Amino acid sequence: MLCRAADSLFWMSRYIERAENRARLLDVNLQLRLEFDSHTYAELPGREWESVIASLDDREKFSARHDGHYDEESVTDFVVFDPENSNSICSCLARARENARSVREQVTAEMWEKLNQLYLFVSSDEARELWRQSPHLFLRQVAEDSHRFIGTTDATLTHGEGWDFIQMGKMLERADCTSRILDVKYHLLLPDGEGVGGNVDSIQWLAVLRSCSALDGYMKSHPGAVAPWKVAEFLLLDDCFPRSIRFCAQRLDNAIHRVTGSAENRYSHEAERLAGRLGGALNYASIASVFEDGLHEFLEQTQRRLSEIADALWEVYFSGENLRAA
Repeated sequence: MLCRAADSLFWMSRYIERAENRARLLDVNLQLRLEFDSHTYAELPGREWESVIASLDDREKFSARHDGHYDEESVTDFVVFDPENSNSICSCLARARENARSVREQVTAEMWEKLNQLYLFVSSDEARELWRQSPHLFLRQVAEDSHRFIGTTDATLTHGEGWDFIQMGKMLERADCTSRILDVKYHLLLPDGEGVGGNVDSIQWLAVLRSCSALDGYMKSHPGAVAPWKVAEFLLLDDCFPRSIRFCAQRLDNAIHRVTGSAENRYSHEAERLAGRLGGALNYASIASVFEDGLHEFLEQTQRRLSEIADALWEVYFSGENLRAA
């Protein structure tokens, strides 16, 4: 497979996952208004909307566009429609479609149809009208159509090298998104004077779970009250939930090994070594040790390692003339 094709499939997948994550996160934040009483919510909006931008790692871009003023209108426009924001939902889907178009021979007709339909929808006047009438329905459609594309990909694309590069992009992006959502909770969401375990704290931890599509999975594994350390453990270390960081790291490592053909306990290049190191750190971590050393520090280290893996994948696979396989 040519490096150009691998790179396009990798980024097509990342952009789809990024758009879906933004739609889900924004929808949860809009729904928070229904969870709080009017007095409590009146004290939260700036911090709540700042948390959205922080979790997307877009503070610098947002400040340049909106002078750091966090409110519902400015944040939602920036995250959904802003053409000058390269990470807005519309921009991500446009880039995903362009990457798919450039390797049209590598994707199935069904994949192209689903992606094209989603792109044409968000670019239409119909989408703007739906947003005005019901942001929830708009965001739900984006998320559901993204899921349809992912399902169509798994069901119609041959599970060879191209599919493996799609998995790499998806799992890298998903792990990074989960880590940032979890990290932001510890820095921005808890209002001054609100104790751990209070009403606002519990509602916000529920929002964290919903932002990762994890509420049902968490409740089945941990029936009863929502405990912060249990939420962190579930999103970090659960090896069965498909949006946990550990699950994503395992699937990322598996995809790289399938491309190289090397044994599970061996590595043939730097990206494979780094992916194995991340997977090992998560496999042998305990939530007690994570909190003892600092959750924020652990998540920051995880984000750095994900970035290092992405850089190494570029060096190994996307910067040369052809894929190099061991």
